[in-house]
Amino acid sequence: MLDTREFNIKDLDNVAKQILDNATSKTLLFYGDMGTGKTTLIKALVKALGCNDDVSSPTFSIVNEYAANDGLVYHFDFYRLNDEEEAYNFGIEDYLESGAWLFIEWPDKVKHILANEPCNRLTLESLDSKTRKLVFVKS
Repeated sequence: MLDTREFNIKDLDNVAKQILDNATSKTLLFYGDMGTGKTTLIKALVKALGCNDDVSSPTFSIVNEYAANDGLVYHFDFYRLNDEEEAYNFGIEDYLESGAWLFIEWPDKVKHILANEPCNRLTLESLDSKTRKLVFVKS
């Protein structure tokens, strides 16, 4: 079981597999400062789900969609949202009800919307230029 661990980039594929194997929800919330590797971890997760698409941060588009082996994956970056109303305007409820994998960066921007949703929380912290600490909380 994965709760807290330190890892290097060479461990990333294994960490992604462990996260997917231990997730209790298909909604994963990613916390951490800029540059801690949230998008890099999401790239590994999307790859582990069988998708070979080029994964990038949806900072300007808000959401990117990827086709994986067992369905769709939606990758959100809410950094630029001004308020939760913007999330309602693009139909966040439809995504939450889709049954697809949802990877959400900057979930604090929509915390009231997610308050009653089953989610797994992943917090990343930079320990040095190559090492990250991951805290994985299932809910």
